[in-house]
Amino acid sequence: MDQSGEQRYREFVGARSAALLRTAYLLVGDRGRAEDLLQTALVKTYVAWDRIKDPSATEAYVRRVMATTATSWWRRRWSAERPVVSLPDSSVADASGALADADEMRRLLLTLPVRQRAVLVLRYYDDMSEADVAEMLGISRSAVSSYAARGLQALRQRMGKEINAL
Repeated sequence: MDQSGEQRYREFVGARSAALLRTAYLLVGDRGRAEDLLQTALVKTYVAWDRIKDPSATEAYVRRVMATTATSWWRRRWSAERPVVSLPDSSVADASGALADADEMRRLLLTLPVRQRAVLVLRYYDDMSEADVAEMLGISRSAVSSYAARGLQALRQRMGKEINAL
């Protein structure tokens, strides 16, 4: 890679890492694994940098690498250190309700099959179109629609069970 390519890569990483880390976290549900996933995807992107002709496609390329890598990790039943489930109590301002809701949704997302989770994360958290998600995951638009519908239905059912349990 020439020096200008190296500079463009660094600028891309600096500008998009936070958003990509959020996607990685939603795909794997753990901050450490999300960082590992993003780093893996960025290394693969670096290696392929000269082959990415359209600069506007770079982020989509990285997201696709993350989705396929997360799936392969799940298939291998990748295991590593995992943080404790609950953290010690600490005082939180008014945002605690919203944080609890977001944490609950992340927890529920992790109960879904990997493909449903990937579709929901890319479609609704990353606000991608069905066509973009289909292209990124290498599946048809109807499969994206089906995975999304089944995933949303499963989330609704799980949320309903938890509300009824209270």
